[in-house]
Amino acid sequence: MLPKILSDYLDRVEREIVKCNKAYIENYDEEVLSSSRVNLRLRLRFSQNHLLEINEAIIVQGKSLKFLDYRYHFQDGNNQLIFRYDSTPHFPNLPNFPYHKHLSNDVVSADKPDIALVIIEVKEILSLVDN
Repeated sequence: MLPKILSDYLDRVEREIVKCNKAYIENYDEEVLSSSRVNLRLRLRFSQNHLLEINEAIIVQGKSLKFLDYRYHFQDGNNQLIFRYDSTPHFPNLPNFPYHKHLSNDVVSADKPDIALVIIEVKEILSLVDN
């Protein structure tokens, strides 16, 4: 059985996904490695054929969650990057290394966003595409 803080987080992720009414879930994988560690892998395909991939490695540390690694990758229907937040340590000169955000032609410093904010960002971009 998972600790409440972890099961609550996974429930919240599911609720955020349900709010994406113009998307379908290609993959939803909660890999429970132990009672305090989960790897989460999601692929959401949107009506415009855009793809959001969510990958998180999460552990319970004391009374909080710690994200060992994360990646939120969003691309268009032609597989062109729109953005990707991640914690891969490959841009050491950024102020909050290793946390950063890839854009189509740049990499900028960015804290780890809440998953709800990532989904809001995706919806805002898609609303521009729809118009």
